[in-house]
Amino acid sequence: MNFLFRAKLLFFLYFVVNKLLNPTDMTSQSRIKPPVWFWIVSVVALLWNLIGAASYVADAFMSVEQLSQFTQEQRLLYESRPGWVTAAYAFAVWAGTLGCIALLFRKKWARTAFLVSLIGVLVQNIYQFFLSDTLQVMGEGALILALMVIIISIALLFFAKFSSSKAWIT
Repeated sequence: MNFLFRAKLLFFLYFVVNKLLNPTDMTSQSRIKPPVWFWIVSVVALLWNLIGAASYVADAFMSVEQLSQFTQEQRLLYESRPGWVTAAYAFAVWAGTLGCIALLFRKKWARTAFLVSLIGVLVQNIYQFFLSDTLQVMGEGALILALMVIIISIALLFFAKFSSSKAWIT
């Protein structure tokens, strides 16, 4: 290899590593300080998603004793749930939690995390609303909670998009 090629290769590698370690160039893009309500919304959203994560963990590691406290219909509903629904549930809660953490660290990839979370929420609820008898077994409360989760997931995606447009997250 000649000297010029080595120099270009080293410069390219330096540039790539520098961009990976410092994804935002502070000289070309200034960070605007977000208002206090940004932090309040972000913390409340994180708490909401941590509740969802705790619910997922409780659901995933449910003991036989806990399952025996269900009615026969509820137990059959729980046991017949396909693995892809559980996976969608996991993507929904963990991506939502990561999205909230990204908001608190003012990272633009919060939008992507909230999009993944919303897709997980929608996939999970397609099963609950259309492919199972969840609403008949669990009642109106399940419908209200599911709609609340969908609305909050959409709101968080729009909040991240809005925050990005205001340069609060970069």
